[in-house]
Amino acid sequence: MKTDTIFYSLFQAFPSIFFELINHSPAEADTYEFTSREVKQLAFRLDGVFLPTTKDPKKPFYIVEVQFQPDDDLYFRLFAELFLYLRQYKTPHPWQVVIIYPSRNIEREENLQFGEILLLERVKRIYLDELGESSLGVGVVKLVIETEEAAPALAKRLITQANQQLTDATIKRDLINLIETIIVYKLPKKSREEIEAMLGLSELKQTKVYQEALEEGEAKGEVKGKVETTRKLALNLLRIGMSLEQIAEVTELSVEQVQALQKEIQES
Repeated sequence: MKTDTIFYSLFQAFPSIFFELINHSPAEADTYEFTSREVKQLAFRLDGVFLPTTKDPKKPFYIVEVQFQPDDDLYFRLFAELFLYLRQYKTPHPWQVVIIYPSRNIEREENLQFGEILLLERVKRIYLDELGESSLGVGVVKLVIETEEAAPALAKRLITQANQQLTDATIKRDLINLIETIIVYKLPKKSREEIEAMLGLSELKQTKVYQEALEEGEAKGEVKGKVETTRKLALNLLRIGMSLEQIAEVTELSVEQVQALQKEIQES
């Protein structure tokens, strides 16, 4: 099961869950963007970064690492990436590192080199098997480490919670789809139809509310696809030397938007 992919998908779609995990208000997610960042010197890539969308210097940026296998090199690599990132980007925000483990026995602490750093308040280690199911979001995170035998029952409880607690139909649909996806990964021998029946989703997906949310999501996906196509076209036109005004006319972007893409190329 590709747990890192599941987690990064989870944080991309529901960033509030990350802030629940670190005991912050889920509303904090409104002022953050979840993304990845490349550290050029050694071709490192920070796969999970929460960057503030405000200029408030008190708001930290978070580097998130999901580690489900023992790795003796993890802290060597992680802190090297962190400090190279600081050197390269010189961000005005303080750093925070969050490492998510399924349990303590997966961790390789390397206290000789990193003992003092790991004790800093800036470093938070989360062990999923020690979390209580205090919220819907945390429950979905715990589903990732649940056993194959117990996972369907927990998934059904979470779907019931989602139906009871979430009022936004699109958010509810997306979360239920994510729960279903986790179960698909955990039970690869089961068909999608069998899992839908197991979780009681067959009837839910036929309801008017679910279908309307599905149609709305598809419409948003079409818009997002058009935006990405326009962006790629503008980038290609910039690379062949077309003027900003010509690109703006062809793509129907503003000159300012094209300038922003030009800056993106220059910084890459």
